[in-house]
Amino acid sequence: MLNPALLWLIAGCVLCLMELVIPTAFVELMMGISAIVVAAVSLLIPNLFLQVILWLLFSISSIWLSRRLLTSKKTRRTVSWDSDTEGETLTEIPPGQPGRVLFEGNSWRAVCGDEKLAIASHQKVYIISRKGNTLIVLPTNFHK
Repeated sequence: MLNPALLWLIAGCVLCLMELVIPTAFVELMMGISAIVVAAVSLLIPNLFLQVILWLLFSISSIWLSRRLLTSKKTRRTVSWDSDTEGETLTEIPPGQPGRVLFEGNSWRAVCGDEKLAIASHQKVYIISRKGNTLIVLPTNFHK
């Protein structure tokens, strides 16, 4: 039978490598690091039940701490939806109905800011705002 410290070390390495294959926002990485720490602690505490409890405590606290540090207000990205931001319609946008717009290399759902106006496909548009995942657009030749 394998030594418990070796089992914890193998489990920790497997969890850390799994983070490279299946990204889970550092959850597997933190659990792997916790298992490696428990591998060292298992040399002093031979009780498997206590080792599992320590691993759970280390994992939960390290995941909580990493989430806290990674979601600070400074790291949040803000997007400015200025009226000079341009896109191009992929499909026609009928009056009061949604269509598709190409913006920053992605296809977005879009509606015209003027519900009585239709926009043909492959036309340049200004993105004036966003509601959820829907862009509010106006054609570049729009005049009130």
